Amino acid sequence: MSTSPLLSARGIEKRFPGVRALAGVDFDVRAGEVHALMGQNGAGKTTLIRVLTGAHVPDAGTMELDGRDYRPSSPADALRRGVGAIHQEGGLVGTLSAAENLFLGRAPRRWFGLDWGEMRRRSRDILRPFNLDLDVDRPLGEYPAAVRQMVAIARAVAGDAKLIVMDEPTSSLDARETDVLFGTVRGLKERGLGIVFITHFLDQVYRISDRITVMRNGARVGTFPAAELSKAQLVARMLGETASGEAAAPAAPARAPGSGPPLLCCRGLRRRGAVEPVDLEVRPGEVLGLAGLLGSGRTETARLLFGADRPDGGSIEMDGRAVPMKSPREAIGRGLAFCAEDRQAEGIIPEMTLRENIALVVQRRLSRLGIVSRKAQAALAEEFIRALRIVAPGAEVPVRNLSGGNQQKAILARWLACRPRLLILDEPTRGIDVGAKAEIEKLIERLSGEGMAILFISAELEEVVRRAHRIAVLRDRRKVADLGGGADLERVMAAITGEKPRGA
Repeated sequence: MSTSPLLSARGIEKRFPGVRALAGVDFDVRAGEVHALMGQNGAGKTTLIRVLTGAHVPDAGTMELDGRDYRPSSPADALRRGVGAIHQEGGLVGTLSAAENLFLGRAPRRWFGLDWGEMRRRSRDILRPFNLDLDVDRPLGEYPAAVRQMVAIARAVAGDAKLIVMDEPTSSLDARETDVLFGTVRGLKERGLGIVFITHFLDQVYRISDRITVMRNGARVGTFPAAELSKAQLVARMLGETASGEAAAPAAPARAPGSGPPLLCCRGLRRRGAVEPVDLEVRPGEVLGLAGLLGSGRTETARLLFGADRPDGGSIEMDGRAVPMKSPREAIGRGLAFCAEDRQAEGIIPEMTLRENIALVVQRRLSRLGIVSRKAQAALAEEFIRALRIVAPGAEVPVRNLSGGNQQKAILARWLACRPRLLILDEPTRGIDVGAKAEIEKLIERLSGEGMAILFISAELEEVVRRAHRIAVLRDRRKVADLGGGADLERVMAAITGEKPRGA
């Protein structure tokens, strides 16, 4: 492996409306190395790789490739210069043949059209170094996921490829297929290619990577030799805990929840490619925390419980009776509410007013003879604006004009108006200020004290430890621990990394 950079980026900045996505990031990749890029949602990984591959133009900073100025104007331009990208699903078209996918946008032509014979011949030549003996005329979607990923790699390295960015390439692969893919990656290393590897599987990072760069909040935390950075230290840097990898002092444990039979429990709930069979139960008045890194299966589990996704197996019970959760409508009818992680895409309706957003789910209750009462909507909105201390000029303001924290409160108000028995909160404090976070945490404590069951998901482990009565830890789509009251940060991080806590 070379010690001089193949690709070097210095001081990269990128802004979007209201967001500083990259804050002066330095990053380099060497020839013949696998360089892991790690960080939680919102860390800036996706924006950085979009800059590297020409999908975004940086607002500031410089890049060099092989010692020459590198300013790709598009992904196609980056590919011509030798930098390719492979995304989760490969970016290929399953209904087209392997040959057509390999030559998307660059097929050989003759005067009367495509040169199919030349395309087939060159496709076989491209695939030969990958030990892929395929029928290149067969639709690519008929092949296993691992084969499709290797075709995507072959397409990226065809020609004069120098660097490949692999964004979650193993997310849809099983263990055997992952082994095949990693064998291919090692072969690319030996050929001198640089590889940027992004994954949420910690074990895979240490299997394949030479160096690791950690990002958080749009900035680079640091770059480390993989052999010199423990899993605990990596997780600590990703989450912003103490830099030494030691856990911060535990917060005071939450009060003990009320006893009694579970309100909801699931047994063996699973969905292929999303979460392995998981058992959970939550009681009235209990805050059950779900802890784990990005991709561990937290959100996927919540969506199965709420009927947003259909499980492949397992069962759900409420009050001791088996119930199907075939849709969110059915879940709402049984007393569940779900504040989704992405409030912009799955939460607020930006063009609607604060009043309309709060009253959205309870329209039927507020209507008479099929006509929704605006007066009833306004009364409901004012009630929750006061109760949750939503800062707004009035109920008629478009919700898009509110701060992130007040948008989050509006979503909470919408679901609380349903009077749920179980409230699922997926990252309710992400992207909001410290004051709004504190208010939402107090609300969680008050609601659980009134007997509401709460499933609380947060990437900020200190929040989970502080608020949860019990903590279920997920790793690589599996539940790996169920920690009772008084669990501290060190125990939770040990369960996430699979390493023993100090003194154990």
